[in-house]
Amino acid sequence: MSRPERIRAGVVGAGHMGQYHILVYAELWDVDLVGVVDLDRDRAAKVAAHYDTRVLDDHRDLIGRVDVASVAVPTEQHFHVTRDLLEAGVSVLVEKPMTPTIEEARELFAIARRTGVMLHVGHVERFNGAVQELKKIVDRPILIESRRLGPFVPRVQKDTVVMDLMIHDLDIVLALVDSPPLRIAAAGSAVHSEVADVANVQIGFESGTLASMTASRATEEKIRTLAITQPDAYIVLDYTDQDIQIHRRAAQEYTLNREAIRYRQASFVEHLRVHKENPLKLEILHLIDARRRARAGNTVELPEVEDLRSLAMALEIERLIRDGRGEVALAAYGPWGARSA
Repeated sequence: MSRPERIRAGVVGAGHMGQYHILVYAELWDVDLVGVVDLDRDRAAKVAAHYDTRVLDDHRDLIGRVDVASVAVPTEQHFHVTRDLLEAGVSVLVEKPMTPTIEEARELFAIARRTGVMLHVGHVERFNGAVQELKKIVDRPILIESRRLGPFVPRVQKDTVVMDLMIHDLDIVLALVDSPPLRIAAAGSAVHSEVADVANVQIGFESGTLASMTASRATEEKIRTLAITQPDAYIVLDYTDQDIQIHRRAAQEYTLNREAIRYRQASFVEHLRVHKENPLKLEILHLIDARRRARAGNTVELPEVEDLRSLAMALEIERLIRDGRGEVALAAYGPWGARSA
């Protein structure tokens, strides 16, 4: 059996997220980390020296040298950096949010289709082991509640908390509910920056499912949870611990006497075993595998519908908060709806 071809990789952006990507590529035995690009050359040089790779001055210097690249630069630079790499035949994993506009996102996917390369967006929670298991057990959800809270981090103050944090939960919720969203209510406020640092959103789906999502970067405790109420169970997922607990009803007992009515409900909790792995590593491996399969002549679909859906919903929420409109009805056939596929 032949060994898989080695993959040449590069990373644009050596900041907080970029260094996580660099670490993963450096640890993969069948990947050559060719180079690192960052406007801060001193920072790039320190990182490159640690991983025994090269410092390059411009993202275009990766062209012809790499097969795949991660783009982890500020959001306003995502479009032109990703576009240049895709046009040159490089498969790209771009951190979320993909682009500041839905039009730019569509254009990047059009380029990827035309050039025959992969384009993935950094929705890392899709590769969380607990989320993978959750998809197998969610059935007819009634209520979904997500909380993604944590302290303020100055490096992300240009993006709203919706794009910085909530977009992860939007992506998961829209994937779990097999029904188009019909109405949305949103509120948010700035605390530490000039844009929304806290946000709360309620989404009503055609199926009757109600989703309530809260995101904050003004909370000193880091919380990453998703709770789902469905007819037969209450499911609680912890993203950080990659843990799932399922609360099921076991028995009910009523006792009636002259003094009082006594009620006892017995329930049991099932702790689901989850295979725990680094989600970012799985995400990068997914990109590399897709690149190899495409190069071998296999048809590999781009996750365009899912990525555009999540971005469109996040942009709509940002607009509602910015304009102070509060609530709006949605078209079932919009970019965020299941029917739009």
